[in-house]
Amino acid sequence: MTYDFLIIGSGISGALIARELSKYDVKTILLEKENDAANHATSANSAIIHSGYDPDPGSLKAKLNVEGNKLYDQLEKELDIPLFKNGAFMVAHDKDEEGLLERYLERAKTNGVPGVALLDQAEAKKLEPNLADSVTKVLNLPTTKVTYPWEVAIASIENAVDNGVLFEKNQTVEKIDKQDEYYVIKTAEGTTYQSRYVINAAGAYAEQIAKMVEKNVQYHITPRKGEYIVLDRRVQGFIKRTLYPTPDEKGKGVLMVPQFHGNILIGPNSELQSSLDDASTSKGGINVVKEGANRLAKNIPFHQTIRTFSGVRASSTHHDFYIKPSLEQPGFIHVAGIDSPGLTAAPAIAKYVVETLIIPQETLPINKHFNPRRQAIKLYDDMSLSERQEAFKADQRYGNLVCKCERITEGDIVRHIHRAVKGDSVKAIKKRARAGAGICQGGYCEHQIIKILAKELGKTPLEINYFAKGSNILKRETKVKS
Repeated sequence: MTYDFLIIGSGISGALIARELSKYDVKTILLEKENDAANHATSANSAIIHSGYDPDPGSLKAKLNVEGNKLYDQLEKELDIPLFKNGAFMVAHDKDEEGLLERYLERAKTNGVPGVALLDQAEAKKLEPNLADSVTKVLNLPTTKVTYPWEVAIASIENAVDNGVLFEKNQTVEKIDKQDEYYVIKTAEGTTYQSRYVINAAGAYAEQIAKMVEKNVQYHITPRKGEYIVLDRRVQGFIKRTLYPTPDEKGKGVLMVPQFHGNILIGPNSELQSSLDDASTSKGGINVVKEGANRLAKNIPFHQTIRTFSGVRASSTHHDFYIKPSLEQPGFIHVAGIDSPGLTAAPAIAKYVVETLIIPQETLPINKHFNPRRQAIKLYDDMSLSERQEAFKADQRYGNLVCKCERITEGDIVRHIHRAVKGDSVKAIKKRARAGAGICQGGYCEHQIIKILAKELGKTPLEINYFAKGSNILKRETKVKS
């Protein structure tokens, strides 16, 4: 089949571009090299919908940040995604940092960010009693929000698929040729695709994809690794707002981010690296995160840490989002260098790609059957008593509590396995249903999840992946009859 649009990469940008294109009567396919959508930067970032105080005025980042922040309110209604509207404080500790707050106040106003204001120590402490005692003043950023980026991406792809987009995972693009008016895309898995347009939303791999069609790529990806700490949901209420330091040359710095379900996310540090996918953590890196956090709040309950992780940000030498058509090959579109505030800007990036870069070149007929709505699966623990009774009557697997930490049942897991974008690995279920996301991190429930996946997918437990293709947890049976 020949496609009108082929998107490479199912992170937050590629996912929302796919959904945006599903509004039109065109043939679109979304390719992902991993075993699930949103497996890399989209699953390992600070999860903040930034207000827009930081980007340089006049930059594409500034424009799309403020616009994207507003669009999340619409996505919350249409895609039924979690959106925690908690606001943020940027903190200062001395006169020099207070001067930076003044500068960011003016920048925020220039960028069109509403509601920003400076608060003195007493005002700030009244709202956030656990602020570090050394904090002297804060910049209040009330339009800051928090979400789960992978849930936004998965919801967007599910909605796109419902509206006619094809999503294929485990397809690693290794060659792109331009033949007349079409691109021929070949994958390492032996599949060949043909498309009039190629949209390169490959994250840290965007430059490698670009080199398949261009001799002179206009940007260079400079990967930055950031490490994080996750505190258990029992710390809920320790802080209410997201806390920022004043930024430095490496970025926004170590943040403290209350999450929708009660956890607190702390990080990241910021280290340049040559590897595009090294997501390891280190004692030194985690100590840097702790030191940064201690400048934001006092008495942080680090003893409630349940996991650490890291992610790779696809920064680039362009120092702004690089969202442009190829200078060498018509029909090839770069969506590259999407580092912070990429999550925030993603809905606006999708509109920009379609409305600014494609529609002036193409007449896109409207998809008259487009349905903007996607309904999330309501977990059993979140249901009312009457809803639980109806759910159990329809499927008694809701009576089997699998994940005690997060109170996730077998019924919850089964429903997520069979969605439009299947949750068919252990981590895919964790991302969708939160089974394994609690204090024991799957120590109690992981073996049960493997059995449920095997049963529902018609496989043996030996065939179930933890994360990537080939990441089987079980290697062989040890208790078999002779």
